[in-house]
Amino acid sequence: MFALTTLLPSRLTPSAAQVNTALDLPALVGAAGWSRLPAAVQRRFGIAHADVTYEGLMDLRCSSIGHIYAALARVLGGPLTHLNTNAMPTTVRVSDNGHGGVIWERCFHTGAQGHDRTVRSTKELGADGGLLERTDGGLSMSLDVFEEAGALVFQSRRFWLVWGRLRLPVPALLTPGTCRVAHTDLGEGLFRFTLSMVHPLWGETFHQTGVFADPTP
Repeated sequence: MFALTTLLPSRLTPSAAQVNTALDLPALVGAAGWSRLPAAVQRRFGIAHADVTYEGLMDLRCSSIGHIYAALARVLGGPLTHLNTNAMPTTVRVSDNGHGGVIWERCFHTGAQGHDRTVRSTKELGADGGLLERTDGGLSMSLDVFEEAGALVFQSRRFWLVWGRLRLPVPALLTPGTCRVAHTDLGEGLFRFTLSMVHPLWGETFHQTGVFADPTP
């Protein structure tokens, strides 16, 4: 879900509360909501699913204010790219981090040799038992996850800086805005990923959308 330009760092170190606690998205969504999701979505987000790689094309938009947020957040492994482009070839790799969390890596293939952009974050259980997504630099979001019109939706509730046991809240006005990600199944092994961030003062700062394909068996 996160996506800011960064060099590929070492794998995320889990917080103490999350070690060996498997991420159970079906339980977080709830039985009723999970049952309404298409079988393909349940498979892609099920408990302890196999590592997988998806290929697709993405349209990326970043406002002038978004550019500032992207630059400031880069030192924290920030999650949003400043790119503005259409049909960017993109590879998404999903893998188990070995401690119960799930790593999401997106690589934007810019076409310039040596200048592909890789962004990464890990979804895991937070200390409160809810869903947390965090970058290597500690920039993190508490997320609500739910079903909406057959799509799986992740929506930020609060931003944090998390370093070990230290957890500092980030005021809403200092963030790029509420982050909302929707995973919508399109059938025939295809799905759409859509991310938007909307600030209470600056409006939409980032928008990303693209269609990806399940790997061929």
